[in-house]
Formats: sequence, structure tokens, C-alpha cells
Amino acid sequence: MTASVIPELAIAIANYRDSADAAAIVALLDTYARDPMGGGTPLSDDVRDRLVPALVDQPGAFTLIARVAGEPVGLANCFTGFSTFAARPLVNIHDITVLPQYRGKGVGRALLNAVAQEAQARGACKITLEVLSGNEPAIAAYRQAGFVQYGLDPAMGTAQFWERKLP
Repeated sequence: MTASVIPELAIAIANYRDSADAAAIVALLDTYARDPMGGGTPLSDDVRDRLVPALVDQPGAFTLIARVAGEPVGLANCFTGFSTFAARPLVNIHDITVLPQYRGKGVGRALLNAVAQEAQARGACKITLEVLSGNEPAIAAYRQAGFVQYGLDPAMGTAQFWERKLP
């Protein structure tokens, strides 16, 4: 998958068993984790060591890496799920990030388009993601890419994303 927003931009599915791809995933995700929108805390050494081997073991996991002139500048970590209402797969973008110096240059848009292409190839009925309500640049990018807040009945409002952390 290649995008033409930046002439040297190329997007491809990562090979979790390739050391260069594995290193890019860890480095890009760590940069995202350090960003305020990623929580502002670096990945622990334990997570850095376990991340890619754990992705190998996740059925339906895939990562798209965006590279400019061969250097990793962004990624989308995705997981295939299932929509019971459509009885078809769905793709969830769990993480999407672009290095700060490449933001606003079309890399994120190209990653979202590449995820959509891969989701269609997998027979998915939709793509889901979560975003912090204060992340206005991301919200604008997602809206521009065709994402909307999820709701079944407008009278009932939109869905909220909740979590319960476990030990």
C-alpha cells in the first residue's frame, strides 16, 4: 500500500517477526505513549519486551507502518473483531500515531485509508476507534475520513467508551 501525499511515503503491513518492523512498532508506540494524547508516560521495559511477541499471538492483529524515505513515521495497530448486528468482521484501530514532525502532512489520512483498504480485504463491515474528547486535531481527521460517533438511535445518544482495569 502506498500513498502519494508525501512522495516518499509508503505504508505496509508489518511483519511481526522482522526485527526492523518490530523495532519500529515499539519505538513509534513508545513515542505515542509519551505524548499527552497517549497518556504521557513511556512504555515500561517489560511492555517494550513483550509487545511484539504478544501481537504475534493475537489472532486478527495487524499493524500498518508508514515510512518516509524508509524511516518509520507512523503506525496503526489494528485488531479484527466481530459485529453481531452485521454478522461480519470489524476492524478496530487500537492505536494510531504519527511522529510530531510529520503531523498535518497527510500521513494519518494515508494510514486511515490503508486501514480501510485492509479492512475491506478482510471482509469487515466497519472500522472502529476511540479518541479522547480533547484531541480536536484527531477528531477533525477522523471526521474528514468519514468516521462518526456511534449511536443506534439518536434519541438514546452516542456510545461512550468505558474501561475496567484488571490486576
